[in-house]
Amino acid sequence: MRAVLASRNAHKARELERLLPGWQIDVLDADDYPPESGATYYENAHGKAEFARRRAPADAWVLGEDSGIEVDGLGGGPGVTSSRSAAGDEVGWMLGALAGARGDARRARYVSELVAIGPGGEELRGTGTLGGRIADEASGSEGFGFDPVFVPDGEERTVAELGDEWKARHSHRANAARALLREAG
Repeated sequence: MRAVLASRNAHKARELERLLPGWQIDVLDADDYPPESGATYYENAHGKAEFARRRAPADAWVLGEDSGIEVDGLGGGPGVTSSRSAAGDEVGWMLGALAGARGDARRARYVSELVAIGPGGEELRGTGTLGGRIADEASGSEGFGFDPVFVPDGEERTVAELGDEWKARHSHRANAARALLREAG
């Protein structure tokens, strides 16, 4: 199945391609992406998918994805504003925001919302989460974003240490993709 992802992030497109077997996913080449101004991950993901639907080939599916991290010590934030909050320095921002925080204040979860819109306007969606905690320092070289400081529940290493293969099976985005595939039947 051919799909167009409403994102400039080729890494995210390759990750989704691994998670959605049989899908060939290209990134949408556009300069005028709409702002992520929704109050929920779904609103942002749906807005991206609608944007792509207007620009993608008529016979292609389109995908919109929004994700973020929610941290107890930050009142559940940064949430839907995760990428804008960190301004490209996710690790430094997170460690600074949680400086001195201990215990439950470091509890966190990744959230991903994936919306697919088909050529006929049919919509599929999947939501996925991954619980864990924020480490005291960054470690590992794989992944991106907050991965060097996010330690999943049941693990002692960060997602960046566990690596891309682990992430492909267990991440919030992997869980969202599985939910979307279940909805597709």
